[in-house]
Amino acid sequence: MNVLVVDGYNIIGSWGELKQLKLNDIGQARDRLIELLADYQAFTGMRVIVVFDAYYVKGIENRYKEYQVEVIYTKENETADECIERLVKDLKNVLNQVYVATSDFAEQRTIFGQGALRKSARELYIELNDIDKEITEKIEDSKNEGRPLKIPLKKDVLEKFEKWRRGNT
Repeated sequence: MNVLVVDGYNIIGSWGELKQLKLNDIGQARDRLIELLADYQAFTGMRVIVVFDAYYVKGIENRYKEYQVEVIYTKENETADECIERLVKDLKNVLNQVYVATSDFAEQRTIFGQGALRKSARELYIELNDIDKEITEKIEDSKNEGRPLKIPLKKDVLEKFEKWRRGNT
């Protein structure tokens, strides 16, 4: 299985839309990143984990799923980098290919030395935009041809798109 591990605050600081949201409300920026990653997960089928360090959210380690994205807030005094290194070590095996999305050069060197593959913040941003365009095109094509969607999404996502296509929101 392919796994994408995302350094949350690093990505937020790298993408214009999210950086702007962060200036007003860090919670909105986190929520928007999770939404974007949920679209990515639904389209690619990859396991997606986003890590936020305890810098902005103090307290104990917290893990939960939102949509199908696994969200991790590190323990207090633990950096996202340390958590990501641990995740890569735990996840990397013959059955898993682990990609890490970060713009932190020092972190890239460390985790790539552990066998993870690089996905820069810019590359992930471009992929997300391409996916969004492809979904929009597929929906428009389906509307014009009057046929159900035929794209590689999970059944519940396809059903939602099909309802939208038919105007049953």
